[in-house]
Amino acid sequence: MLENYRVQVFRAVAEQASFRRAAEQLHISQPSVSQHVQLLEEELGTKLLKRASSGIEITPAGELLLNFARRSTRMSQQVLAALARQEGQPGGALSLAASTTVAQYLLPRILGGFLKDNPRVQLAVKSGNTEEVAAWVLGGAVDLGMVEGPPASKELAVERFLEDRLALIVPRSHRWAGKQIALAALTSAPLLMREQGSGTRRVTEQALRRAGLRLNQLTIAMELDSTEAIVSGVEAGLGVGFVSELAIRKELRLATLATAQITGLEMRRWFSLIRQRGPVAGGAVAAFRGFALSQAR
Repeated sequence: MLENYRVQVFRAVAEQASFRRAAEQLHISQPSVSQHVQLLEEELGTKLLKRASSGIEITPAGELLLNFARRSTRMSQQVLAALARQEGQPGGALSLAASTTVAQYLLPRILGGFLKDNPRVQLAVKSGNTEEVAAWVLGGAVDLGMVEGPPASKELAVERFLEDRLALIVPRSHRWAGKQIALAALTSAPLLMREQGSGTRRVTEQALRRAGLRLNQLTIAMELDSTEAIVSGVEAGLGVGFVSELAIRKELRLATLATAQITGLEMRRWFSLIRQRGPVAGGAVAAFRGFALSQAR
């Protein structure tokens, strides 16, 4: 709000090392990003970025501007937060990261209510798998993370806020649809699994081991990087898979797929808020943490 927009665009390109990713982050077209950077270079009379075989390289002038841009961003955030505090409201910047299932099926509902109550907060959200979110939080890239836990690192403060269950989904015409099956039957079906590093993958593997099924007994037909990909794969008849019950409400209602119960297998997990250990930050961070925990309850 308080920054030159062209400088914001330049900073996004420099930090992402990509015009395309900067356009996605800013929700504008890639030609618009290029135009803003070109106009900024003309205004300053110097080259800030240059294209190379390895991607985007920042010139010495660009490095200098990037450092000033980052300081300007921090000052702008501090000003907005101070103005909001003066009026008794949380304000300023809040950066969140969410694991894939949370980002797709839970976070939008929470954010809608939070921003309605806290209009002065400037929100930035990115998503990845649980390991990526944990790394961003530990590295200080984001204020808070929301994951389908538990995160592997013990250096994080973890607060559970919502219980979730995983369901085995099958094509609607599958012989298991709506049935109770034995645990050993899983060894005969092609299984669609989330990628390594995914919270859903970790919870699935742990639950199967506890039930007495060794992972090398399974036929993992495919590893996919999102819940949506698993749902689409199951609907297409490529196999069966485990996903959050939150993710399949529409599909069950439309009967595009079905679920099966597995004897002796309980697959529950907690969605968790994660942050760096230590005192909870105030302002927008504390406001969102309190709102998310209260909404989940």
